[in-house]
Amino acid sequence: MSFTSRRNLFFAGVLGFAALFLWGLRGLPDFGRYEGVYGLTLNKVGVAQTHATNLVAAVAFDYRGFDTLGEEFILFAAVVGVAILLRAHRDEAATDDAKEKEDEGRSVPHTSDAVRVLGLGLIGPTVLLGLYVVVHGHLTPGGGFSGGVVLATAALLVYLAGEYVALRRVSPESLTELAESAGAGSYAVIGVFGLLAGQAFLTNVLPLGTTGHLNSSGTILLINLAVGVEVAGGFSFILAEFLEQTLLVRERV
Repeated sequence: MSFTSRRNLFFAGVLGFAALFLWGLRGLPDFGRYEGVYGLTLNKVGVAQTHATNLVAAVAFDYRGFDTLGEEFILFAAVVGVAILLRAHRDEAATDDAKEKEDEGRSVPHTSDAVRVLGLGLIGPTVLLGLYVVVHGHLTPGGGFSGGVVLATAALLVYLAGEYVALRRVSPESLTELAESAGAGSYAVIGVFGLLAGQAFLTNVLPLGTTGHLNSSGTILLINLAVGVEVAGGFSFILAEFLEQTLLVRERV
């Protein structure tokens, strides 16, 4: 296919998408106006039924907990896929002339002293913020997904402040693999609690506690913690794999 044909096909696709997008916008309600029965019902009964003041967490880990379990294992599968691809690539014998030519001139610049000092100072506050977001996910906006990403950011700061060796010391590969697998598996194990209690999978069967307190919401709190561990371990694991790949490229150069 010629360049002109590809360009025309691209513009035709863009125009078609724009037409469908504008057509879909016509049926949306006015900004700030919500008429969904599902959301209005949850606003009325969600806190009383789950004792979680963050209804997003209640929906994600209770009312629609099975859907979130699927999303959790999508992330798990993605992390495993990245590890398999990168490790297989590193195991290949890098003797191809074309590959050596492709890597020629690539290098990783050293981190400046200013970035090192700033990164070192931010590691502690980032870890505390991540833990707070994860632990209080059933009470305030946040939770395991967002808090896990914040915790993984702390691992990146360790790398910026102390190079790759420091990252491997505080976050060894075996630890991140364990966190990734244990977090994902714990979600499913918590769901079995409902079956053991004679109810449906992922039913919130643990004591709900007092609304607004840290030890409330039953299994929602435990699932939040499991998700935080899985996300933090998964993203830290991906970060380490990419840095390992970068280190390999540097050695070739």
